[in-house]
Amino acid sequence: MHLLVGLGNPGAKHSRNRHNIGFMAVDEIVRRHSFGPWRKRFEGRCAEGNFDGEKILALKPDTFMNESGRAVGAAVRFYKLEPGDLTVIHDEIDLAPEKVRFKLGGGHAGHNGIRDIAAHIGADFARVRIGVGHPGLKDRVTGHVLDDFSKAELQWVAPLLAAIAEAAPRLAAGDGAGFSNRLAMILAPKEAEPPAQHPGGRDSG
Repeated sequence: MHLLVGLGNPGAKHSRNRHNIGFMAVDEIVRRHSFGPWRKRFEGRCAEGNFDGEKILALKPDTFMNESGRAVGAAVRFYKLEPGDLTVIHDEIDLAPEKVRFKLGGGHAGHNGIRDIAAHIGADFARVRIGVGHPGLKDRVTGHVLDDFSKAELQWVAPLLAAIAEAAPRLAAGDGAGFSNRLAMILAPKEAEPPAQHPGGRDSG
């Protein structure tokens, strides 16, 4: 079984915050792959599905970002999972908007949700970091991540979330490189079509 966690803050007022893009990504995965209904469990909301026959539990903690580890830790202990059975999707201010990076283990880089999960289960879990950009000044970071995406930003958010959902089965397989490659292929602009040729395969002239 693989535990797929999206990070965010509960409540309608936070639903379009930059900090909630982890929730948005998991919502899209659940929708696209026809998971079961959301149910209250582990101090959060869970939905069950599968990728290629492997059971997947999607989890959105209801504990607010800073205490995300309570919900994640409860699910990990209940199913007797290892950190390697977990992927966390979250916002990342140190990445430019629209950029996505897969990371296995490591530090929390100041992200309070990641910090709290690591405190509960250790740091050796996979992360999908979705760039939301940095406001430029440290004292503006909190306001930046707790603000809603702008209308202009939403133009890239929707296709990016769709691409993450399509590539998500690679995450459950532990294939971070495959996930990254698949994501890049989906998002790459289509190459221009070659110029039309006359019959015989040669251009005139």
